Amino acid sequence: MDNKTNRHWKNKLHEIIYEADTPAGKLFDVILLIAIIASVILVMLESVKSIDVRFHNFLNISEWIITILFTIEYIARIITVKKPIKYITSFYGVIDLLSTIPKYLSLIFGGVHALAALRALRLLRVFRILKLARFLGASNNLVNALKASRAKISVFLFAVVIVAVILGTIMYLVEGEENGFTNIPKSVYWCIVTLTTVGFGDIAPQTPLGQFIASMVMILGYGIIAVPTGIVSAEYTAHSKSKDEPKEDDFVHVNTQCCVNCLNEKHQDEAEFCHKCGSRLHYE
Repeated sequence: MDNKTNRHWKNKLHEIIYEADTPAGKLFDVILLIAIIASVILVMLESVKSIDVRFHNFLNISEWIITILFTIEYIARIITVKKPIKYITSFYGVIDLLSTIPKYLSLIFGGVHALAALRALRLLRVFRILKLARFLGASNNLVNALKASRAKISVFLFAVVIVAVILGTIMYLVEGEENGFTNIPKSVYWCIVTLTTVGFGDIAPQTPLGQFIASMVMILGYGIIAVPTGIVSAEYTAHSKSKDEPKEDDFVHVNTQCCVNCLNEKHQDEAEFCHKCGSRLHYE
């Protein structure tokens, strides 16, 4: 096979696998999404013993077929880019690998195949397939808001832990071992469960004073929940008003072309070179 033919089939395969602007690319991505959903459903059904007993062979064979298809796809993604290590170490590359190996590992370690449910993460590709990338600016703002809030939230969580330790110790002294508060760590556990409004009910105060303190803790819990939400909301609002926030118009002419060199996307319709690394978008 000469170099020209080699470049041609690599370009064609790359266009189908990595891009979603052509009929073949869209069909490939739709089939991929269906296969991912089917594989996750199969893993979930296999965990139900009554279903697994009746359809074990069908579920097992179906999982192997999908796993083999995913393996072929993973190898194809590697050989159609100039820098395979770039894809292998990328977010989607790691997810694709983790989605493929559980079934093979199950041959050595029993039960590991259940990790195939990680394939659900591959559904994130729907953003690219449905061209929803233009709306990812909002998610970027949320991430930035969380990063900007981490110091305040850390201080807040530290304060909550202190409150839980103090109230847990008080409940240990008030209720005692006879009412289930056998030690301070267990009492602190009860306080955390109550503060977060989870309330498992495995430990409950029996004395009037303990019940009064528990009521105060529950009310305090509702107030505490609102604090981190307010912190993040304030930061999110600040980032949304930032001048650097991407506008929807910035993405109007963006397609799903993917650079064979650096795997960068978001190129203009008529672009021939990658705006990030400068390489041609496809093999020359």
